Amino acid sequence: MVEIPNRPEYQSELFKKGLAVRRDVLGAEYVDASLARADDFNAAFQQMTTEVAWGMCWTRPGLDRKTRSMINLTMLSALNRGSELRLHLKAALTNGVSRDEIKEILMQVGAYCGIPACLEAFKIATEVFKEVDGGKG
Repeated sequence: MVEIPNRPEYQSELFKKGLAVRRDVLGAEYVDASLARADDFNAAFQQMTTEVAWGMCWTRPGLDRKTRSMINLTMLSALNRGSELRLHLKAALTNGVSRDEIKEILMQVGAYCGIPACLEAFKIATEVFKEVDGGKG
């Protein structure tokens, strides 16, 4: 287990609220390692991510986590944000999004955002699924 530094950026109630959701969705090991790697330059970014995305958005009652994950997959695919898409594909599976639903999301991206974005998202999803399955083809 990675110990999170006791930084001033990590002390607000909103940070703590967002941290709980962020850990649930992305996995505590991944999140804690990200926070532990932060230095004086980028700790403020970790604070912003945890408070704004996770503390303010993901904790709102209007959408469930599965729906939020589906929206994230769409946006990250459309924006060609591969590393974040990889992370959020795993999170989507954690949040109950099925592989068939992911396929349909990516098809929608292809229709509205273009084949290149769709192709890249499918490549990444295929890699993530293989990884989740333990490397099986």
